[in-house]
Amino acid sequence: MPNENALSLDAHERLLIDQVIAEHGEGAGALLGILEDVQATNSHKFLSLDALRYVAVKTGTPPAQVYSVATFFALFNLEPQGDNLVCVCRGTACHTRGSRDLLEKLFLDLGLKGRTQDESRDADKLSLTTKDRRFTVRTVACFGQCALAPVVEINHHILSHVNERTLQREVNVLNLRKK
Repeated sequence: MPNENALSLDAHERLLIDQVIAEHGEGAGALLGILEDVQATNSHKFLSLDALRYVAVKTGTPPAQVYSVATFFALFNLEPQGDNLVCVCRGTACHTRGSRDLLEKLFLDLGLKGRTQDESRDADKLSLTTKDRRFTVRTVACFGQCALAPVVEINHHILSHVNERTLQREVNVLNLRKK
């Protein structure tokens, strides 16, 4: 395990993590909450490998265990996320009502069209962020709202019976807010 000073986290990042650990304590049961809060304090809402190593050092938790927790739970991101999160349901009901077409149109509109068709079919593993980090597009296996299919979540707001025009309008509104 590297010395905590050898990590590439700046002093501010280390201080934030130290504060999170102090709030949660260092027990094994605190790790999940620590990782949640560390991710929330990151401006790009992700856990860097250096942050995971630092948490391991400061809590005395084996690095493999910290990494295992961070990769097991879908709520953790190991890559920088966009300012806006768009989740497209790829469950059976949403799929049969056009969520794949919504995803393809979204890829096209956001400049993510370079992805292969195989990647867009992997329902519960897709997570792509635009180069400008304005948007992260994810797929989920199911939101559990099949009667409202197709379902899309934008910045934690559920939209039901989504069509391409509705999705494009919502994305355009988000684009206009930042300009």
